[in-house]
Amino acid sequence: MPTLFAVVTISFFLIRLAPGGPFDLERPLAPAAMAALRKTYGLDQPLPVQYLRYLGALARGDFGPSFSFRDLGVAELLARGLPVSMTVGGLALVLALVLGIGFGAGAALRPGGVLDRVVGFGAGLGVAVPTFVVAPLLQIVFGLGLRWLPIAGWEGGAPAHLVLPVLTLALPQAGLLARLTRASLRETLALPHVRTQRAMGLPAHRIARHALRGALLPVVAILGATAASLLTGSVVVETLFGLPGLGRTFVDGALNRDYTLVMGTVVLVGICVIAFNLVADVACALLDPRLRIAR
Repeated sequence: MPTLFAVVTISFFLIRLAPGGPFDLERPLAPAAMAALRKTYGLDQPLPVQYLRYLGALARGDFGPSFSFRDLGVAELLARGLPVSMTVGGLALVLALVLGIGFGAGAALRPGGVLDRVVGFGAGLGVAVPTFVVAPLLQIVFGLGLRWLPIAGWEGGAPAHLVLPVLTLALPQAGLLARLTRASLRETLALPHVRTQRAMGLPAHRIARHALRGALLPVVAILGATAASLLTGSVVVETLFGLPGLGRTFVDGALNRDYTLVMGTVVLVGICVIAFNLVADVACALLDPRLRIAR
């Protein structure tokens, strides 16, 4: 709760430091009309009063009205965008886990082999190349060149429209997870207790399974932030592929100086980051009893 409170406080005052206001992008209004509009949304009050009112509304679960989408509340806009981001991000997370841990473990178990070299090069490439480069390349190759997949659009979450965004989000994370898994598993396999297991004649698959549990600790530790970023949407990916998720909602709110919409998105993402990091900490403690806090 203190972390979330700090995020809300900093974001509330930071967005108001940006030049312009929520109604400055429209055609100039008469001073009386502008004053009435600001009074309607409470923007005529001193900033500390606005802040306290927002905290009170937020404590009741009220994200407030949207300044740019007059007929909709912020909660309604977030409810529209969240399922899209969760669908694309969830599929990307699963794909990244399967590819990253699978190929990383395979490379660690066969050091110096062909798979190890391929994984090392591919993982480095996946981490180095940003999504705003990967997305257009996939669109050009599979959308415009081969014409296998649509290059943009949502169409109610049709499978064909999910492939390219999911790949774009998953590939960098898969590369990061593969590098972490390969390095961590190599270190674990070199530990004394693993060498003792080999000397005792335990089967290779049992040794690998036992070592993998300890090697997954750094992978699980970063999954909190990774899962939160994927499941709550990517601004670049959702913009390039025309997805109506949280990323585009945040961009629209920022460009229109929609204070409540930006704040609602920040609060939702902040809650997700904190929750997923908590889950990752608990998972690490379950994997390694040494990390548990004695009481």
